[in-house]
Amino acid sequence: MTVQTLSDIESLERVPLSERGLASSTYEALRQAAKCTPRAPALSFFANAADFKRTCEWNYSQLFADITRAANAFHDLGIKPGEVLAFILPNLPETHFTIWGGEAAGIVMAINPLLEAKQMAGLLNAAKASVVVTLAPTPGSDLWPKLASQLDQLPALRSVVWVSMEPYVAEPVCGILQAMALKERDLHNGIAIHDWLSLMNTQPHTHLISGRQIRQDECSSYICTGGTTGLPKIAARTHGSEVFNAWAMAAHMQPRTSGQVIFCGLPLFHVNGQMVTGLMPWTQGDHVILGTPQGYRGEGVIPRFWEMVEHFGINFFSGVPTVYAALLQNEWQGRDLSSLRYAMCGAAPMPAELLREFERRTGLKILEGYGLTEGACVSSINPPHGERRIGSIGIRIAYQNMRSVVLNDAGEYLRDANVDEIGLITISGPNLFDGYLEERHNQGLWVDIDGQRWLNTGDLGRQDAQGYFWLTGRKKELIIRGGHNIDPKQIEEVLQAHPAVALAAAIGSPDVYSGEVPVAYVQLRPGQVCKAEELEAFAHLHISERAAVPKRIEILEALPLTAVGKIFKPALQQREIARVVQQEAGRLGLSDIAVEVVQDTRRGPVACIRAGADQEILAPLLGHYSFQIEWLT
Repeated sequence: MTVQTLSDIESLERVPLSERGLASSTYEALRQAAKCTPRAPALSFFANAADFKRTCEWNYSQLFADITRAANAFHDLGIKPGEVLAFILPNLPETHFTIWGGEAAGIVMAINPLLEAKQMAGLLNAAKASVVVTLAPTPGSDLWPKLASQLDQLPALRSVVWVSMEPYVAEPVCGILQAMALKERDLHNGIAIHDWLSLMNTQPHTHLISGRQIRQDECSSYICTGGTTGLPKIAARTHGSEVFNAWAMAAHMQPRTSGQVIFCGLPLFHVNGQMVTGLMPWTQGDHVILGTPQGYRGEGVIPRFWEMVEHFGINFFSGVPTVYAALLQNEWQGRDLSSLRYAMCGAAPMPAELLREFERRTGLKILEGYGLTEGACVSSINPPHGERRIGSIGIRIAYQNMRSVVLNDAGEYLRDANVDEIGLITISGPNLFDGYLEERHNQGLWVDIDGQRWLNTGDLGRQDAQGYFWLTGRKKELIIRGGHNIDPKQIEEVLQAHPAVALAAAIGSPDVYSGEVPVAYVQLRPGQVCKAEELEAFAHLHISERAAVPKRIEILEALPLTAVGKIFKPALQQREIARVVQQEAGRLGLSDIAVEVVQDTRRGPVACIRAGADQEILAPLLGHYSFQIEWLT
């Protein structure tokens, strides 16, 4: 059937989910796909955008064989159900083999390769990971040096598996890689270091040597969420939640044909990369193009992306707003882009003008959606065959309930929000995770509604009369920079450690490229004198995550406070929006611009701007930001 409206979703649900025949595990789902189309192309990988036509290929039979070998290799290394193996890898075919083979053996934990060494060690210890798969010593990569520096701080770690770039590089580079590996082995002979290919070559590819029969309620993966600074929360997900979400995403796109060509450019430590451009297409018989170890960040990927679309016949890709903004800067005229059907945008709000401009200039449909690690990946999305409402995160996926609710002061369910009334977004369904690894992180996580458990997403939003959801703010205050979550608390704690600082508040400032960038406001202690430049240098020195270092620090005589004495961040966010408007007006040489930012009950913060005849010049520029605008006459 064609999914166009919420009524179509409800029609899908007339068939009980138990009758949909979903696989009990990710391994079984991939086995079924390989059985259906064993010779169909499944995965193509290119290591270098300058030579993207030179690819390494796997059909479905070969893909599933390597996933099975990986599962057996991890089993031989002692990984049993409930035990954790982690990976610290760029986007490689071996990363996918590790994810899905690892889930067949035990629990797979994804570690963001951009984290600092001590943060990696903290997460590995929190999960008690006994095996880590990482990149072998490689020129230009700091992954092994970071892990190696922490080996004496990882008491649970038994084995390291090195994935070498040798299969993907020219012969002269292979010699360099081999020499580096030999030297590092001698330096670290206190830990068992295994070579990926050597492990794989000794394993059977036809069956799991463990004989494991995986239940849908068994834990499949640990994904870190809630910020890239400090120690993120570790979300425990199940096989059933991942298999269901892959199926529900595909159902939302119906009608669709199998054998679609899907580009993967988002990182594989993130659920979007794993699910939207991994498990979902591979359960549908699609062909995934994995583009460079760095994905969209790889040198030449964005500049040559339209050429890649033409060459591979790409039908679909997923990105964050910064990807779409960058793609607009590259010429596509003269390229045959007729294969493109639609693209998905999530992780951060997409400015309405950027979306309109991208669609107008490329003719490509962008589907805005919403999801969380805690909900497997996707919870709602604009229907590709129905009405796409710009600025909306679409309608919910089938079999997953989603509603905006009003809570009382104790955080308990009071009532459903009215149509177009802002409330807390909550979800309930088979895609939900089991909870966070540390029990203290689960406080306030669940909302009881008529005896049923609903996830408190921490996001504020409304639902319109046709069932479309609209986000209006984030209760959990995360700063989303280019799709990456930054916890403001980590910035604030560092700044408040400065002897001159009494109070500190970090917020996201609207940014035309990244969506948001972190900025900080501080109030000094009585009698203290300190310049913003000194605080910025202090932040650079003590905030380990580069993306979290504030782009600007502003000193106020007093931070705005609520009646009970808490810092009132909405006032600072309104201040930032007004500042951005005046800054853009100044760039255009416009001086007679009046702006007031107000908190609208339906839309969140709204910039009310009086620009007279200059509105025509200013409006297109401000349209590339994600905040709401109202033009006054």
